[in-house]
Amino acid sequence: MIDTMPAKAGKQKKSALKDWGESILFAVVVATLFRWLLFEQFIIPTPSMEGTMLVGDVIVVSKLHYGTRTLATPIQFPLTHQKFWGTEVPSYLNWIQLPMYRLPGLRDVKRMEPVVFNYPYEDQHPTDLKSHWVKRCVGLPGDSLKVVDGLLTVNDSVMPLPAHLQSSYFIAGKQPLKDRFFEANNISEHQEVNGGYYVQTEPATAEAIQKLPFVSKVEHVEMNYNSGGSASFPKAAPHGWTTDNFGPVWVPAKGQNVVIDGQTLPVYGGVIVRFEGWKNAEVVDGKLYINGYETTTYTFQQNYYFMMGDNRHNSEDSRTWGFVPEDHIVGKPVMVLFSSEEGSWYTLPARIRWSRLFNLIKE
Repeated sequence: MIDTMPAKAGKQKKSALKDWGESILFAVVVATLFRWLLFEQFIIPTPSMEGTMLVGDVIVVSKLHYGTRTLATPIQFPLTHQKFWGTEVPSYLNWIQLPMYRLPGLRDVKRMEPVVFNYPYEDQHPTDLKSHWVKRCVGLPGDSLKVVDGLLTVNDSVMPLPAHLQSSYFIAGKQPLKDRFFEANNISEHQEVNGGYYVQTEPATAEAIQKLPFVSKVEHVEMNYNSGGSASFPKAAPHGWTTDNFGPVWVPAKGQNVVIDGQTLPVYGGVIVRFEGWKNAEVVDGKLYINGYETTTYTFQQNYYFMMGDNRHNSEDSRTWGFVPEDHIVGKPVMVLFSSEEGSWYTLPARIRWSRLFNLIKE
């Protein structure tokens, strides 16, 4: 009998291109899961936390500490945030928005530690794709805090100043001060004004500068009611709070009540309308309405936090825009992975801050 069946073909070898494609796909999936569940990298763009974190630091943020959030925006190109790299083209579609939950974390946010969060008042993006900011959490849910002449008090206790706290100083030289003077004293920003310069620096640095023979004056600048340094939160409030004289204000806590009146509505009305999940909530003619009914007492549905930068005279924070909802908390910065000063790409080796590489971020 003659076998007319063809011989079984041998296993076809994969092409190198297909092999590379599968490897790249696997790497993207692993990196995406790692970035979502465990750790993510962010670049520090502003000097509001200068001293603790510098402009140009690439920090590693742990999502394990406070618990990873589930995705609210599932249709997104992997390893992007708001836009495709180097373009203005959105990298996500908001056709589908899912309810967001938080997985169990190692612990809760602690008072006076740095925290990365989504900037709450960026309404053009979904919650999980709003810009990332980092500040120090100075107020926990249920805290009562105030700032008096620049000193922070929480629950009637004066808080210790952060190790690298900066504030504003006026410096006058016996001759014009060169850029290298500011660089030598780690002053990243300075503004030339009539008779001198406004700078942001630490008290110890200001004291050392005052002893220099070519410096005629070093004066601390208070951001008070008369200096024009007025905070904008709450925008409609009659309180007259400023950067250095702010509050007292209560930080909303889940399950706790607040009476809605002429003093509290400007502080909490916008929070309730924006972040408490009501589809029909509004403030009209000085009154809060939920589902068409006036509300005179409100119970908060989630926790909130109060954030401030270490560079307190050069920081846009909760004194400017208000509270951070718990569902906007991203994670805890734990390490500086890489750091470089600003400049052209071809000068990168000379701009690397070698002493900051792989440094743990201290609270």
